[in-house]
Amino acid sequence: MQESPTEDFDRIDLKILRALQLEGRLSNADLAERVNVSAATCHRRTQRLFDKGYITGVRAEVAPGAVGLGAMVMVGVVLDRSTPESFGAFEGAVMELKEVLDCNLVAGDFDYLLKIRVRDMADFNKLHGQKLIALPGVRQTRTFFVMKEVKENARLPF
Repeated sequence: MQESPTEDFDRIDLKILRALQLEGRLSNADLAERVNVSAATCHRRTQRLFDKGYITGVRAEVAPGAVGLGAMVMVGVVLDRSTPESFGAFEGAVMELKEVLDCNLVAGDFDYLLKIRVRDMADFNKLHGQKLIALPGVRQTRTFFVMKEVKENARLPF
């Protein structure tokens, strides 16, 4: 029987994950107080959660509009071939585009769904014409301009 990914941590580890997911800038002392363990225990457990890959990083959430990237665009991409080589070439090239925040291989009408941040429609038009349609294997794109961000970067539900 395959082991559940959470079988090697307990409720204290879960409390640490929840607290850091809500507020990643907590000091070790504050985190230890919130989860009711000593600072040394908290540090050791947090480091273990990093080492085992439960925590993959900590970063600031920057307000897109404040840095001039107020437009979000979702782009569905259809490739001309569905082969491991064409997927690999596309994925390698899309990794180089700083405007692409997320790239997901999906089932359905598209091969990939991209989440992109740009200044405005003109900025996207330039990106589309110069880079997106030139990505390896791209046969078709479908563009969706986000009118309202209802729920963005939600916390994991655990």
